Amino acid sequence: MILIGENIHVISKIVREALIKRDENFVLDLINAQNKMDYIDLNVGPAKSDLIDVLPWLAKIIQNNSECGISFDTTNSEEMKKGLEIFGGKTFINSISLDDDRIEKIGGLAIEYGSNLIALTLSKENGIPKDADGRLEIAFNIYEKCLEKGIDNEKLFFDPLILPICVDQSQGIEAINTIKMIKESFDPPVKTVIGLSNVSNGCPKDLRPLINRVYASLAFGAGLDAAIIDAKDDELIRILKMLEMNSPKSQLDKLYVNLSDMISNFGELDDIEFDKEDLEQLKVIKTARILLNNEIYSHSFTQI
Repeated sequence: MILIGENIHVISKIVREALIKRDENFVLDLINAQNKMDYIDLNVGPAKSDLIDVLPWLAKIIQNNSECGISFDTTNSEEMKKGLEIFGGKTFINSISLDDDRIEKIGGLAIEYGSNLIALTLSKENGIPKDADGRLEIAFNIYEKCLEKGIDNEKLFFDPLILPICVDQSQGIEAINTIKMIKESFDPPVKTVIGLSNVSNGCPKDLRPLINRVYASLAFGAGLDAAIIDAKDDELIRILKMLEMNSPKSQLDKLYVNLSDMISNFGELDDIEFDKEDLEQLKVIKTARILLNNEIYSHSFTQI
C-alpha cells in the first residue's frame, strides 16, 4: 500500500504560521517525522496571499532532504505547476472531481509531469452522493473524461470521500462499498485512495487512533491501494504493513486480519471469533460495529 503523510497542512494554525514565515527548521522536523511515508502531502489550500510560492519552496526542501515523493494538494493550479516544475521526484496531484474545467487544467498537469492523479467522487453541481452507487457513477464519468484526455488509467486514484462517523456514521460503510465497487468495475483498472483521518474528525482525541486503525483494516480488505494518514501514528503504520504482508504477531493482529478478510469475502462481523475477555479486542470489535453502522456512535463508546 502507498502511504502518504498528512502532517503538512494549513488547517493546523502552527503549520500555517510556519509556512508563512518560511520556517525551514520547522518544516524539516515535519519532513523527518514522515520518513516512513512514500509521499508527503503538501496541503496548502488555495495557496494565496502569504502562501504564494510556498509549494516550490517546500518542494525544494523535500527534494534536498528526503527520499519521499510529494502529493501536491492545492486548489490553485498555477501554484501547483510551480511546485511540479521544481520537484524531480515521484508525485501525486490532489485533486480533481467531476468538474470539466478542473479536469482540463489539473489533468493537463498530470500528463505533463507524469503524476498520479487523485479524483474525488463528487461533482461540482451536486457535491458528494449519499450512497456508493452515486459515487461510482461519478467515478465512471471522471474516468471517461480522463481517458479521453489521455490520462493513464494506472495513474488514476479514486477517493470515495470518507465523512466523519460522529456526523453521519452511515457514510463509513458507503465509502468501503465504493472502494469495492470501483476495484471490481473498471476495465482497464484504476486505484483507490482515502484520507483516513477524515473518518475520526470531530471525535475525541483519544479515540481517533483506534477508529483510524480499525477503518484502515476494513478499507484494506475492500482493496484500498493508498492512504493519506497521520505519519506519526507508528501503530497504524505497523498494522497496515502487517496486513500487507499477512504477518500477524499477536491475537490482536489476527483480529485486524480477520476484519480485513471479512470485507474481502463479504463476511459477517458476528462470525468473527475473538477473546471477549481481552479489553483491546473488545474495543476493536465495538469500533468495527460502529464503522459498519451496526451500532450507534457516541463519544463514550469504548467504555465497556
